[in-house]
Amino acid sequence: MKNNQDFEKYFYVVCDELGVDAASVNINLHFVDSEEITTVNKQYRGKDQATDVLSFPLLHLQSGDIPSVENFANDINPETGKIEMGDILICEEMAGINLTDDMCEIEDRIGFLYVHGCLHLFGYTHDNDEDYQRMLHLTKKIISKWRSNE
Repeated sequence: MKNNQDFEKYFYVVCDELGVDAASVNINLHFVDSEEITTVNKQYRGKDQATDVLSFPLLHLQSGDIPSVENFANDINPETGKIEMGDILICEEMAGINLTDDMCEIEDRIGFLYVHGCLHLFGYTHDNDEDYQRMLHLTKKIISKWRSNE
């Protein structure tokens, strides 16, 4: 599994790519088992099955919206002084099952899922093929930038 430093680097690359001030936003990451993600998936999405990642945005953004302290003053956590974007749940077990040819290492898949989840929190969706392709392209672009900064 990736360490916290890797996720922090991914977070900064995501924010940089989207034009977001990383110091002003916070994303919560949770690793859960397949039983917990199945329960959450059923409760919130009506799907009684495990999945590899779920995202729960706290803000209602559209892709391209840039959250800022000025625009979301009511959404700032008083303890951190940051805008709370939401939560990402990743199930490592399911991530391992869903490995692909271009992501044959679990660490690569988990990084992909984290970036994917971050994009959802920033308003990106994949409700149709065009949106899916745009989100997939952006995810791969961010991962490529992260790799070049390693």
